[in-house]
Amino acid sequence: MKTNKLLKLVIGFICVFGLGYYTFKILKKDTKSSTELISFAIEDTSVVTKIIITDPFQKSFQIQKEGGVWRDKNGGCITQAYVHNILNVAKNIEFKGYLPKNSHENFTIKMSASHTKVEFFSNNKWHKTWYIGPSAPDHYGQIMLLDSKEEGKSTEPVMMKIKGVNGIIEPNFFADSRKWICTNIFSVPMEDIVKVEIKNNYDSTRSFAVERKNYGFEVSSLGEKLPFVDTANVYRYLHNYKKIHFDLANYILNDTECDSLKNSRPFAEILLDEKGGKKTHLKLFRIKADAPQRNEFGEMVNMDMNKFWCALPSGEIVKCQYHVFNPLLFGHIYFVAMDA
Repeated sequence: MKTNKLLKLVIGFICVFGLGYYTFKILKKDTKSSTELISFAIEDTSVVTKIIITDPFQKSFQIQKEGGVWRDKNGGCITQAYVHNILNVAKNIEFKGYLPKNSHENFTIKMSASHTKVEFFSNNKWHKTWYIGPSAPDHYGQIMLLDSKEEGKSTEPVMMKIKGVNGIIEPNFFADSRKWICTNIFSVPMEDIVKVEIKNNYDSTRSFAVERKNYGFEVSSLGEKLPFVDTANVYRYLHNYKKIHFDLANYILNDTECDSLKNSRPFAEILLDEKGGKKTHLKLFRIKADAPQRNEFGEMVNMDMNKFWCALPSGEIVKCQYHVFNPLLFGHIYFVAMDA
């Protein structure tokens, strides 16, 4: 009888202890998940349809997927590789470690003062928000906070890293629209070109036009059709428009200087008409050099001989390289009758 009572007492003690331990683990797990969330990763990035990045200076940039292509919020072209970098980070971000409890307050204050905010939307609905703070103490990761639809918002920062990468996360996220803009100006196959006109505003003899006719292409200069044109050279010239990129976005001129530049006389203009009705008009402007440079004729001139400013149809000012655009501007190289 005593043995049965003792056995029941032991079993009861074990049950109570087990239930208490289980409750302790659950509470501990809930406490950790409510204050130090680590589920930053997005396993299926194909469902991500919109991302909003806000930098520490409260400048925001929004990208969204339209027909499988990522664009800015106005439908403008952006560099797809940067989006792929972000989605790769979202898929491969992983937990690096917890911060010491006595450092939480310090890092929370730092992140309140300066952080990059990244909002992810899946199927056009908000999914997760990352708050990216300073780099981890060893610079192999980033201190971050998470706000998610499923788990709520974390109150204590953790260290995160990218799987297989020794470095920080924050450089993948920037809100400067100039860094996002596509660098391609022309990507037009020859078959889609209806007319190209080059205006040289300082030497009219270098102005010319190439226009599609029923029988092929016609080349004219100073309003007169050239008497002889090598068809192969016409094709070589028009193929140049298949891949033309600018070099750099404008990080130098302010708004007033840009307006002044656009109101000045361009040294050359490029006008391109496409079959679909799209028309592109570029205006090219010289850049003054800090010191005289030698031009292609050996003369000393007060201009940059490597780069120039270009006003895009959008009004954006970008910097271009002469060696990229010279094949478009120098028609006399392809059409020798211009020099006759």
